[in-house]
Amino acid sequence: MTKEESSSSVGIKQIAKRLGISIGTVDRALHARPGISPRTRARVLKMAEELNYRPNVAARSLKLNRRLRIAIHLPRQITAFFDPLRDGIREFAENAGANIELDFRTYPYIGKGDIELLQADLGRGYDGVIVTPGNPARFDPLIRRLVGQGTTVVCVASDAPGSGRLASVTVDAEVSGGIAAELFSRTLQKRASVAIITGDLSTLDHAEKLRGFAASLANLAPHLSLLPSVETHDRPKDASRAAVALLSHKPCPAGIYINTANSLPVLNALEERNMLRHIQVIATDLFPELVGFLESGKILATLYQRPATQGKAALEALIRYLLDGVVPEPVTRFAPHIILRSNLPLFVDRLSSAQKNE
Repeated sequence: MTKEESSSSVGIKQIAKRLGISIGTVDRALHARPGISPRTRARVLKMAEELNYRPNVAARSLKLNRRLRIAIHLPRQITAFFDPLRDGIREFAENAGANIELDFRTYPYIGKGDIELLQADLGRGYDGVIVTPGNPARFDPLIRRLVGQGTTVVCVASDAPGSGRLASVTVDAEVSGGIAAELFSRTLQKRASVAIITGDLSTLDHAEKLRGFAASLANLAPHLSLLPSVETHDRPKDASRAAVALLSHKPCPAGIYINTANSLPVLNALEERNMLRHIQVIATDLFPELVGFLESGKILATLYQRPATQGKAALEALIRYLLDGVVPEPVTRFAPHIILRSNLPLFVDRLSSAQKNE
């Protein structure tokens, strides 16, 4: 043990350095938070004891009494995804034991009003901002300016990796696309075409889903050809028109992967034309209107992005950094949940509980 480590100033940085692990892992172990193995937790606790680590309770108390102003920039559309994400943020704030003021800033949809709203918040002195970036090329300069003003930025649901943001919290988009392709490879055995309906390919999340879908399709299902991707910019009318246009394609696609939660207009358009019996559909996320399509077998599956979990994790990373200086992992990716008719009841119960708590 070094002279420095034997002093009262020993902290999680020294523990992390001695064990060769991240500061975030040490913090989770010391505070009994999930996300690490029992073996790692035991190693951390043993090292903390060896170094005579003592948390600075007085400093922590002062930090908790500090008022944090956090702006949350999220679109109004699509409510099926972004409303649960907001709920996750609120839930963490309510249980954090800290003085947190949340300012929910809302714009119409990704690509409309988002840049203008972020520009308006430059200079407002927020401690932190949580944002879903659309086109990174447009968001990067603004996020850099915020960071330069002393505002910490965390991206959620998509990313702007070159912007100087602290961290990003997303579903693993590339894996989501790969799962969709593998499902089609197992259920569509004959030579056919498939299509992907997306939001905006300038958004990293959407582009990564397409990349994962195309790569897995080429590898696992060479008998399936991929039609040019259709961007709807997450607007319901555009999604409905896209579905109708795909039906006019000759031959009609045997499968459609909708890689955003903007699936209801597509499903309604297909059902009105009695085409759901002929086209296999994989959707994204889960909301009440989608349950019936899964229960009846009208769609094959949906890939749940766990929006509430993303919201909680994004605010947790931001608050722990602001209060304790804990630097999170630069990228956190959650595994998507595959929801089929067989396991749907498990997720419907969760959906019902969440609605009751609203």
